[in-house]
Amino acid sequence: MTQLQEAKVGVITDAMRTVAEREKAPPETVLAEMAAGRAVIPFNPSHKNCRPVGVGRIFSTKINANLGCSKDRSSLQEELSKLDVALKYGADFVMDLTVGKDVSFIRGEMLKHSPVPLGTVPIYETVSRLEGSVPKMDMSLLLDVIEEQAEQGVDFMTLHAGLLRRHIPLAMKRVMGIVSRGGSLMAEWMLEHDKENPLYENWDKVLDILVKHDVTVSLGDGLRPGCLADASDEAQFEELSVLGELVKACRERGVQVMVEGPGHIPFNEIKMNMEKEQELCFGAPFYVLGPVVTDIAPGYDHLVSAIGATAAATYGASLLCYVTPAEHLGLPTEEDVKQGCVAYKIAAHAGDVARGFPGAADIDLKMSEARKNFDWDKQFECALDPETAKARWMKGEPESHDEDHCTMCGKEFCAVRTTKRIKELLAKKD
Repeated sequence: MTQLQEAKVGVITDAMRTVAEREKAPPETVLAEMAAGRAVIPFNPSHKNCRPVGVGRIFSTKINANLGCSKDRSSLQEELSKLDVALKYGADFVMDLTVGKDVSFIRGEMLKHSPVPLGTVPIYETVSRLEGSVPKMDMSLLLDVIEEQAEQGVDFMTLHAGLLRRHIPLAMKRVMGIVSRGGSLMAEWMLEHDKENPLYENWDKVLDILVKHDVTVSLGDGLRPGCLADASDEAQFEELSVLGELVKACRERGVQVMVEGPGHIPFNEIKMNMEKEQELCFGAPFYVLGPVVTDIAPGYDHLVSAIGATAAATYGASLLCYVTPAEHLGLPTEEDVKQGCVAYKIAAHAGDVARGFPGAADIDLKMSEARKNFDWDKQFECALDPETAKARWMKGEPESHDEDHCTMCGKEFCAVRTTKRIKELLAKKD
């Protein structure tokens, strides 16, 4: 039985208990949210070294790191090194987006090395097997790939089943058109064959495979906006409505499901987008890319999107897909992966604090106490990236490292030292 099927009959599984303990939530609450479909635990039993992670608004906000070999650049060893970096800097999930040769072997190695849930986009391998020839793809091959990946241990899969033929003309009115790689492949196939989305038409067959292996569906947003000018348009929301239909079908079949969300969105439209997904998709966990809140900062899109991700986490998102400094420019390096993960851990935490998630601000208070007491070691202990914090501190004058100030203000102008003197003066007057 899947985690969802177990939840529906009132069984608290080991995975639910593990998640409940980690999240400091009652197991009964986890069970109830799972049964309602408002929470998921992507956890394929065949992924042997995987630890269960919960996604949903009753849990802390999670982040995902996209990895995987490019046909033009990178190698298995390079991607495994990036995986280590992603894990070191707090990725709760990873996705293998490999295209080209040896996709299955690379994914197998990624699964062996990943203690966190791993996701894929099956159409990438399908088209890779056809050497990029989208017209040659047929549903039987796509189903075979889905089943092989499920058997191998993939925990969640992005499936672009909600992009229908009638949506394509709407997307072609846009500035950027279709920017989702999987969405564009599916749209091209539909036009080449003059047929409906094969995933949509064969959804029952897809669910038969996923329920057998307890693979979580991540309903892909094939029509996510690729620039601010295309945000919140008819194409995006027409697809979102279809995703809502598919959410109901997944739940009825006992398959866990989450919904993927928009890429480029003006900051003032993020709250509306989060609320609309919750309404149209019946509270399914929302997995968002960014959102990217301006189009003019290549090289800094990890920062631009972290701004949007903080708002998304505040208003409804449960899982944030990181964006790295390489976005729109090329394949991320190890340093890009680090920067993307750190930016998104900040966004996730800031969102949890903003929404009043229980205990989220506790670490901030500990940091403040450490700063007040000039306890440098404690500050580094509280930091999201202790190594970088300590390295920055060490750039100051060596003689100041053990004293009650830093080189920003110096001893004479340190506001914290002055505050201590003010307290002493007030105490004397009392």
